[in-house]
Amino acid sequence: MTIATAVVYLLAAVLFIVGLKFLSSPRGARRGNTVAAVGMVLAVAWTVVVLRDTFTPAGVVICVLGVAIGAVAGTVGARRVKMTAMPQMVALFNGVGGGAAALVAVSELLALGGSRPEFQVGFPSVFAIIVGGISFAGSAIAFAKLQELMTGTPITYPGQQVVNGLLAVAILALAVVLLAVTGSAVVFTIMLLLALVLGVAFVLPIGGADMPVVISLLNAFTGLAVAASGFVVDNFALIVAGTLVGASGTLLTKLMSDAMGRSLANVLFGAFGQVQVAVGGDAAADGRSVRAGSSDDIGTMLAYSRSVIIVPGYGLAVAQAQHAVRELADLLEKRGVEVNYAIHPVAGRMPGHMNVLLAEANVPYEQLKEMEEINDDFKRADVALVVGANDVVNPAARSSPGSPIYGMPILNVDQAHNVVFLKRSMRPGFAGIDNDLLYDSKTIMLFGDAKDSLTRLVSAVKAA
Repeated sequence: MTIATAVVYLLAAVLFIVGLKFLSSPRGARRGNTVAAVGMVLAVAWTVVVLRDTFTPAGVVICVLGVAIGAVAGTVGARRVKMTAMPQMVALFNGVGGGAAALVAVSELLALGGSRPEFQVGFPSVFAIIVGGISFAGSAIAFAKLQELMTGTPITYPGQQVVNGLLAVAILALAVVLLAVTGSAVVFTIMLLLALVLGVAFVLPIGGADMPVVISLLNAFTGLAVAASGFVVDNFALIVAGTLVGASGTLLTKLMSDAMGRSLANVLFGAFGQVQVAVGGDAAADGRSVRAGSSDDIGTMLAYSRSVIIVPGYGLAVAQAQHAVRELADLLEKRGVEVNYAIHPVAGRMPGHMNVLLAEANVPYEQLKEMEEINDDFKRADVALVVGANDVVNPAARSSPGSPIYGMPILNVDQAHNVVFLKRSMRPGFAGIDNDLLYDSKTIMLFGDAKDSLTRLVSAVKAA
């Protein structure tokens, strides 16, 4: 590596780190994304310059086509994707990264012509193939679940963990053969296929409620695979970028698990959410009834409140109601009402889903409050307005030891003076369990599409 190459890659690495730092805050997220993108463009462009003498005419054509296809697919996909589909787009892009890392390692082993690779090349190649293959296949299943191309509930069968264990043992055995005996293409091809099968089997028993954690974990897998491929091709920029993604993804996975009050092992192997309980109508199965309100009455209550905390959930994204909720908040603020948004770490279907959704509607960053920051404020709030959230406000997480979500940190919505739920029906959330807060005497239900309900509330506040 020349001094110029080292300097350029070091600059790219600094841009990656600075971009990641900006991404830690909603206020700097867009700037961070731009800074990191500049670093990646710099690293890719310089790599092309360094390797230009090794390109054949066919290689140049392939590189240009690859860049063009990737740029078009990424740009069009990112611009056209709906906010409700953002989690599956993240899963898809993440899987592509893992698959690319695996293919880079495969190409390096193919170049050896079947010879046993040196350990410094063979080990990172094996690692990239296994982890990249698992990430690619697992992300594809996560995408299919989130896109509802297949059921989002856990898919299990007797002896599933045993089968997964045998797959893992077979993969490790092939890895040992590849490193110690032969570099045969047959060996690493079978190893890659088994890694793909394990990736599918790994995600199948995980339910939709746990997808934020799974996406984060698979993101870490992809980062580690990319770092390993960087060692394979001796590319410093890939090593740094992959390590950053792997480390941040691992930390985020831990934080997401903690936010759900469960261990990572329980998320991955507990088949949580397998039994779905659906309650229709306006009464529970045990005969309890709920208090439904009109948009006029609720609008009047909001208009004369001193403090309102809005709790967004996946239902807000489904209804594309982020602009309507911003309009309502602006109207309330003009009347002197203090408005804040309570953001639960696992609200939605991916980490930061609600932050991204509300940022699209230009909600002021200072109004977005994390759970630890705002939980004590609910007891002073006149109204907690819950828009499409359910599991993250369910008091069973605190009061019902037998509940599947017991121990999960939740937003203290039940401590507000009044609670308003905007829901389409009485169906439970992803966790598939009933929410006793819906039947509380201080809770008012406003049934219907969240966007329509918010629009009616805006009109009611104006008329109050």
